[in-house]
Parts: sequence; structure tokens; C-alpha cells
Amino acid sequence: MKKCAVIDLGTNIFHLLIAQAAPTQPNGWAAIGHNRIPVHLAEEGIEHIGPAAFQRGLDALHQFHQQLRKQGVTPEEVRAFGTAALRTAQNASAFLQAIERTTGIRPQVISGQREAELIFKGVRQAVPFLHAPALIMDIGGGSVEFILAEADRVYWQQSFPIGTTALYHRFHKSDPIAHAEINALREHVDAVLADLWQALHLYPTRTLIGAAGAFDTLDELLNPPVSATYAAIERQGFEGLYPRLVASTLAERSQWPGLKPERRLTIVVGMVLIQHLLQRAHIREIFASRYSLKEGAIAECFQG
Repeated sequence: MKKCAVIDLGTNIFHLLIAQAAPTQPNGWAAIGHNRIPVHLAEEGIEHIGPAAFQRGLDALHQFHQQLRKQGVTPEEVRAFGTAALRTAQNASAFLQAIERTTGIRPQVISGQREAELIFKGVRQAVPFLHAPALIMDIGGGSVEFILAEADRVYWQQSFPIGTTALYHRFHKSDPIAHAEINALREHVDAVLADLWQALHLYPTRTLIGAAGAFDTLDELLNPPVSATYAAIERQGFEGLYPRLVASTLAERSQWPGLKPERRLTIVVGMVLIQHLLQRAHIREIFASRYSLKEGAIAECFQG
């Protein structure tokens, strides 16, 4: 039975997904292994991978390599993708060479457009699209991808360098975050997303599908754990959670049940980003997709 593995080398978290062909499954494959390891590559800023982050990344790949070997997956069956941090960091090439030297896995650094393409291919397997455009939003640590699409057609897609780690380092200086910092963040995001506002004018939608990052956190905080591939995020639930999170200190967030440790620093700026989009785009319904880039890449593997 054919196997394929995907490694998503994200700015904050490295993800591994191992799958095998499953013709009876709706998408033609089934997951047989997964892992996620926080690495925080941009801990010292997105322009440089610091020594501690460099080593954490290599340690994570070593763990993935051991898991792949145990499940009989060869390096040739692995597709590894580098995203925003590895597009930006000055020492990214040294990091990628170290990965290949120690594991035999050769990561590919992909463009923001390619990242958006894979995200769409993941989301479309998880969420039943209506015959009208929806806005997909994937919030990463280094970048945010937006895709305006229906089930079988992409109208517009673009990647923006406003990931939560980048926004945190630039705007979140106080604890809790100050109103002036929130306003500065919103003004910055509003200007950076000029192309998105124009695209939404051409292809209007009131539906937002969030994938990964802060949407995972919203899903975990607001919804009971289920095995479905997507979940609705009630607007009322978001509006109730938003002021509590934004007013919280890091120490208070450390006590929140359901909030993963690696999300505690950046979840506030992620929530401000989402709330600004909801208001600016007049979003009425929100869904959280539990599939994103890695599931899109797995689909490509088995289709190819």
C-alpha cells in the first residue's frame, strides 16, 4: 500500500503527517501517524534563526525521522515544505542543509502563493463548500494566507507577512496588551491587506473558513472535541471570548484550560487580527477547518 508523508516546517510549529492510500475513504487516503513539535524558529525575530531555535528544529526533524523509519517511510516518500520563516531568515539555507545532512530529507522552501494553493487543497477536503465564494484564512507565525474560492475554483489568493509571531514582536509590548498597541496593529493590518479588501469587493462573501493557528485555538476553546474535519465557530462565542483574551496577562493565559502553551504568547494578536477581519469584511459565519497545508500536500501525493 502506497505511503506518503508531509512535513510542514512552520514558523512556530513543525508538523508531520503520515498517510497511506485508502481507496474506500472519501479523499482516497487515511492518516496512519502524526506529530507536532513547537520550535519557535522566529524566537529572536523572523530574519534570523537563533542557535536555540536552530537546534530545536533539528531535534524535531530527528524525532520525525525516527518516527518515519518505524513506520517504514523512506526519505524519498517524504515531502517537506518550508514556509514564512524559511523564506525570510538569513541563515535558512544553513538550516535546510543541516536537515538534509542529518536525516536525508530535503525540504523545499515554497512561495506564499504555493503555500496558499496547498492550504486550499487541504481545506476543500474538509469543508463542504457552497456554490458561492468563501474566504479561507490560514494564520501562521510568519505569514497569513488568504484564498477566495468555491469548491472547484480559486478566484484570488495571496500571502501577507503579518503572521502572529511577526505581529507579536512588533506590537505586543505591554502585558496585557495596551489599547494603543491594538489600534496600531489594526491600522497596520488594514494597510497591509489593501489587496484583500479590493478582492472582497470583486468577490464578496460573508463566510470565513479558518485553517490552523489561531483558528485551531478558537475551535479548541469553544467547541467540544470531535472527529469531524471541520467545525462551526459561533460568532457569539467569539465575541464573548475576544475581550477576555485581549484583557488577559500572559500569566493568566497560562492557567486557561485548552490553551496550548505554544499559543499563549501570540494568541492575543491572532484574535485582534481575526476580529478586525470580521468587522472589516462583515463576516456572518465562521468555520474552522481541521485540514490545511499538510493535508493538501498529502492529497497531491496520492493524486500524482
